[in-house]
Amino acid sequence: MKKIFSALLVTMLAMGSAFAGEGMWLLNKLKQVNEAQMRELGFKLTAEDIYSLNKASMKDAVARLGGGFCTGEVVSADGLMLTNHHCGYSAIQSLSTLEDDILTDGFWAMKRDQERPADFSVSFLQYITDVSDTVLSSLNSEMSEAERDSVLGVMARALEGQATEGQPHIQADFKSMFEGNEFYLFVYKTYPDVRLVGTPPNAIGKFGGDTDNWQWPRHTGDFSMFRIYTGPDGEPAEYAVENVPFKPKWHFPVSLDGVKKGDFSMIMGFPGSTDRFLNSDGVKLALDVEQPSRVKIRGEKLDIMKKHMNANNAVRLKYAAKHAQVANYWKYFIGQQKGLKAQRVFDRKKAQEDDLMAWVDADPVREAKYGEVRKDLSEGYAERAQFEKASTYMQEAAFGSEMVVFGFRVYGLMMQLEKDPKDATRIAALTDRVKGSARDFWKDYDPATDQEVTAAMFKMIHADVDPAQQPDVIKTVTKKYKGDFSKWAAAVFKTSVLTDSTRLMAFLANPKLKTLQKDMGMQTMVSCLGLYRNDLGPGIQEAQVKIDKGYRLMVAAMREKDPEKMWYSNANSTERLTYGIVNDYSPADAVHYDLSTTHIGILQKEDPTSDEFTVPTRQKELLLAKDFGRYGNNDGNLPICFISENDITGGNSGSPVINGSGELIGIAFDGNWEAMSGDISYEPELQRTISVDIRYVLWVIDKFAGAKHLVDEMTVVKAPKAVEPAVETAPAKPAKIPAGTER
Repeated sequence: MKKIFSALLVTMLAMGSAFAGEGMWLLNKLKQVNEAQMRELGFKLTAEDIYSLNKASMKDAVARLGGGFCTGEVVSADGLMLTNHHCGYSAIQSLSTLEDDILTDGFWAMKRDQERPADFSVSFLQYITDVSDTVLSSLNSEMSEAERDSVLGVMARALEGQATEGQPHIQADFKSMFEGNEFYLFVYKTYPDVRLVGTPPNAIGKFGGDTDNWQWPRHTGDFSMFRIYTGPDGEPAEYAVENVPFKPKWHFPVSLDGVKKGDFSMIMGFPGSTDRFLNSDGVKLALDVEQPSRVKIRGEKLDIMKKHMNANNAVRLKYAAKHAQVANYWKYFIGQQKGLKAQRVFDRKKAQEDDLMAWVDADPVREAKYGEVRKDLSEGYAERAQFEKASTYMQEAAFGSEMVVFGFRVYGLMMQLEKDPKDATRIAALTDRVKGSARDFWKDYDPATDQEVTAAMFKMIHADVDPAQQPDVIKTVTKKYKGDFSKWAAAVFKTSVLTDSTRLMAFLANPKLKTLQKDMGMQTMVSCLGLYRNDLGPGIQEAQVKIDKGYRLMVAAMREKDPEKMWYSNANSTERLTYGIVNDYSPADAVHYDLSTTHIGILQKEDPTSDEFTVPTRQKELLLAKDFGRYGNNDGNLPICFISENDITGGNSGSPVINGSGELIGIAFDGNWEAMSGDISYEPELQRTISVDIRYVLWVIDKFAGAKHLVDEMTVVKAPKAVEPAVETAPAKPAKIPAGTER
């Protein structure tokens, strides 16, 4: 009876938020909103163990990487931090050279003085303050949207300033939640000295490559390891030899117990952006215009980059991170289109809107308050649709040219030369800024690759975008170069200061306005920027005013209609928690996916002719010998990855996956292909988070890399086994090696 009652309670609680695995929850609301449900699912601690202002808690071990591009977790008392391999990819690539290619070969610091500066910072959440009452008291329904935005801007600056005054390492972010119905202040402490400690070779960290990306089953060792440093006084400091390892308030113990079906799991991190309140008009615009455009443009760019990378090893290193970034969301948008169609998200959104508006129309008071919601959204999206394709092509194609983007960095100097060419101090400062940007730009730049990309991107704009919404430079190509974009690009790259470091430095030694005005690269950039600033941007913004107002009122109406529902806001790069259980799933009729993978899958997938499925010799030898040490599972196999009903998105990459006792069991790194519509509509039967099992991470560090000192630095825990009566068993049979993997 007790089990039946417990199961019923779990079901009832889950109904409150649609599904237990769904939701990206604010840490300061867990006690009143989520703790009871979490405990029913297997959480053994309290909400205060996750987020506390009075004692060390899990929030103190969860790091925001940079401004939120990924998440990391501290796993030792000396600031050792784990994140994904793909989160550390740019840092690893930047530290790689042809002579010391750690991206390909891997890297492990056997001593701390071998750890290498990673060139990104990390931040830790200090506290969250709900400032909704303060902010809303200064707003009223009679305000225009422009007036409302102005008040919000003033209040944001004031609240952020109060929180950070006199504290150089403290940052505050004012954030709007529930589409402008609630407001919070997030306060962080930032540490700029982060160093690479270890990374597996690309063949482990990116095993499966683009083919396996967003797919299950996975066999990817998607992790890398860094260490956070402080000044000798324990406070944040820029990189210096005398800096010391960061002493966290709390760090995650690491569990060797693994996972099984039904186990509680939670993920803490910094999800970047979801759009769960997107209405049917928004879904239609995404499917009809935005996503197909992004997929087409990125596909063309990827093909060109890959061609040059395959032909030149130096280019391969320079473009490894760029290619990975473009490819990740190229495949994402392909999957999201399929998911939105397969799950009939447009129809479901439309039905929800009809139901909401029926509720609104049933009461004169509600109708007066919310009656314009549908009109605002439909008109706003209709207006936005007039600019969407051209805007997407500008973002993805025109600004997909590295030359054009670098031109933005020179534009400030150009404006100063035009405004006041006699201000030598200001010109010198802007010149130095361009020089600094140029050093970073040229380290990972290949003009030949960018020339071909630029020609292809502008050719696509000419072919696909309404001529009235194309930058003026297109007219130059069609008139002067008879539409030959390759010939035009060759002329640009042969002469522009943006495409040759020698020409650039010669110009910066004596910067003249006429030089930039005549420069074909700068002319291209100015043409694109002018179109976006003067036409596309204002058109989009004017439409967005109606759209934003529509969503603010729509979400307010939804919450008023269903006040008992456990509501959560869209992800916006603020720290959140998601929880659920470890579970398998069936993606299609007669298809079932188990919840975990093992080393057997690595051996089965091995293909020495493919750079995506190469298995390093040492790894293969260890796997075939089943040399797993204490990291193997009860079946004698090495666990690699597992899936769980957790709700994540971009920014959550690298997040800790935590069991009910607060111990690290994995590192989240991906979603699954069948639920790619999940950022817009959570799919409970399909949506899964893919994580690398922490036991595989430890095995790679210890057994493969021989860096056991790093494992020894962690707090590794394993629950004691229950004593069972001895029984006679037949001798164990040797494990069968999968076909095709015999030595």
